Amino acid sequence: MFGMGIRAGLDRLIERPGTVVDTAALARALSAIEAREQALAALGDVELAAAAMVVAPDDRVGICALGREAARRGLGQRPYDAQLTGALAMLAGHVAEMATGEGKTLAATIAAFGYARRGAPVHVLTVNDYLAQRDAEWMGPVYRALGVRVGWVTERSSPDERRDAYGCDVTYVSASEVGFDYLRDGLCVTPGDRVQRPLATVVVDEADSILVDEARVPLVVAGSVTGADDLAQRAAVIVSRLRPGRDFERLEDGRAVHLTEAGLRVVEAALGVTNLYAVDQLPQLTAVNLALHARELLHRDVDYIVRDGAVELVDEFRGRVALRRRWPDGLQAAVEAKEGLTLSAQGEVLATITVQALIGQYPTRCGMSATSAAVGEALREFYGLEVAVIPPNRPCVRVDEPDRVYRDAEDKHAALLDEVAAAHATGRPVLIGTLDVDESERLAVDLRARGVACTVLNAKNDAAEAAIVARAGSVGAVTVSTQMAGRGTDIRLGGGNEADRSLVAALGGLYIIGTGRHDSGRVDAQLRGRAGRQGDPGRSVFFVSLDDALPQTHAGEAISRARERAHGDERGRIRQPKVHRLIAHAQRVAEGSNAELHRNTWRYGYLIERQRRALAARREELLCTDAAARLLLAHRQPRYASACERVGATVVGDAVRAIALYHLDRCWAEHLAYLSEVREGVHLRVLGRLDPLDEFHRCAVPAFRALFADADRRTLDTFDSVELTGDDWDLADAGLVRPSATWTYLVTDDPFGSEASRFFKELFGLPSRRR
Repeated sequence: MFGMGIRAGLDRLIERPGTVVDTAALARALSAIEAREQALAALGDVELAAAAMVVAPDDRVGICALGREAARRGLGQRPYDAQLTGALAMLAGHVAEMATGEGKTLAATIAAFGYARRGAPVHVLTVNDYLAQRDAEWMGPVYRALGVRVGWVTERSSPDERRDAYGCDVTYVSASEVGFDYLRDGLCVTPGDRVQRPLATVVVDEADSILVDEARVPLVVAGSVTGADDLAQRAAVIVSRLRPGRDFERLEDGRAVHLTEAGLRVVEAALGVTNLYAVDQLPQLTAVNLALHARELLHRDVDYIVRDGAVELVDEFRGRVALRRRWPDGLQAAVEAKEGLTLSAQGEVLATITVQALIGQYPTRCGMSATSAAVGEALREFYGLEVAVIPPNRPCVRVDEPDRVYRDAEDKHAALLDEVAAAHATGRPVLIGTLDVDESERLAVDLRARGVACTVLNAKNDAAEAAIVARAGSVGAVTVSTQMAGRGTDIRLGGGNEADRSLVAALGGLYIIGTGRHDSGRVDAQLRGRAGRQGDPGRSVFFVSLDDALPQTHAGEAISRARERAHGDERGRIRQPKVHRLIAHAQRVAEGSNAELHRNTWRYGYLIERQRRALAARREELLCTDAAARLLLAHRQPRYASACERVGATVVGDAVRAIALYHLDRCWAEHLAYLSEVREGVHLRVLGRLDPLDEFHRCAVPAFRALFADADRRTLDTFDSVELTGDDWDLADAGLVRPSATWTYLVTDDPFGSEASRFFKELFGLPSRRR
């Protein structure tokens, strides 16, 4: 224990917080794995598959030895010791940190094979559909050599295709898609409609991204409702006429905006109301506030793009379109109205689960990532996972320069253009990582104006990303990319041409240039990691200005003072160490804020998740047993007996099961809506010196306690009023109609910060009538 404490302390000193796994102990198995290599190589294909089917699930040496031989036959690759060490770490239930280009995909394949030997399904979670299909097909020969069935699921998979894929030993699927299937299965009215088997083991690719960055993202199944109105469009028109400074003001941190007294009068006149803050005007007040937020705080080609007549959100960590993700309905409608688009369907939430709670459904968890050590403490706190930092196969020789800091954005931009042009003139490939879509496109225009041909990779053309990234290491290539985290495609020097590889290596390898620091240092590390794979030469540097969003948002006052004292050279570059420390400090503050938001969301979500699990258990009982019939026997025995005598016990049992499931689902949907309303308003109770979380629990707990009894009462009332006519009876005969359409999406929750911070920041700047 004492030695572990020393090691943990050393890990923190070298900026690997939370890592306590002794990888040297894992590596001691490598010699035993190698000792089995010759014997396995002598086996025929059928014999190898037979040996794989009898290897004990706890024989990690045997699993890795078989995996190495299967990879040699299926892919023509002999896994490195580093890959086997990563597989051993995952088989031990850890998250393996392996640098970009170290072969995480193959390491995960060996681990998935080992877990599949337990006889339960294994899910390999990826960050998108493309990687799910690519990795399943790419690793298919390895699995087949081991006698393992592998499948994949994407958004386009039909129910039968999903059922078949989940029936395989190993299934590759995006985190969102497996969650949507889990939620839909929880709404099935017959067991045969389900597509998944019980969740057992999950191997998480890009573990830090899925388990931390997306942990608080709710996955939602929504149902259609009738009666849409035009409040969003009307509010958008009114807000578009407001003038900044006079009619509304933004707070300094850029995360909140509010009407002034003058703006309030303008809005009230446009709406024809005398007091917008009256209780009966709440829908219009909400629509106006959302429209104002959509106008001022959410920006096209930064937070979202408009494509094919729809608003598509951009994942801030990956630079891709966040598939099927949307803001909560009111804000989504406000942005669509702002852009003059047809409003997308709105509806009530039928079921929801966060990514974190979804992962918690798997009894066995492990994963891999290039930058997981930095979130080691979060992985331990929320998932009980430890990080094993795997030494690279070859030492990294990439040169990581200190940041180049400039007084303002113009000086930074000019210096960046000069740097790219100079590198391009030598033929050295350059990969530029930008922070948003708009910046990537503006930079590309300026580079082309300088005679530098470049390729842009951002959320608007992410379908071509694999081909673009594969060419990024070619001689003279300049690639402008919106984020590189989790792209999943290696950049090979020379673009795969061996002669060109030598030329690029002689030029110093791939040159990585970041146009600014991200809120997460892990995203910056992912960008750096695109160069220097497998011992290749490379270089990286970040261009930063004091005008950038990160220092302005998280160290604004200190940056203003530093600007007054800082002395830049003739090009505006600042070299004082204190300024560099301020930039690093701002990033740590941003990371701390996001960590606290994660923790705060978890505190609220923990109770909801416990309630969801209780609800799921009750629903499973109704779906798969005669619990609904027993309810009638206990409370409506004469009527139940009469119905059974008239149409048969089977018809009655099926009918009352459908009725009970309907009412349980309705009560849950209503409960979720109630919890959403409570959480939105609970922070107002701080004014009475009450704790918001305690108050949330005070409302949520008794409401849920009444839910099952309410569902049972509604079931009995419906049974009393219906007339069962035979096996052709359905819910519609009782006036019970399930949603005519359902759809799935992810909610980008809390886009403007926590409710508490928004409330208190706005509290003292709003018109007096709201006070």
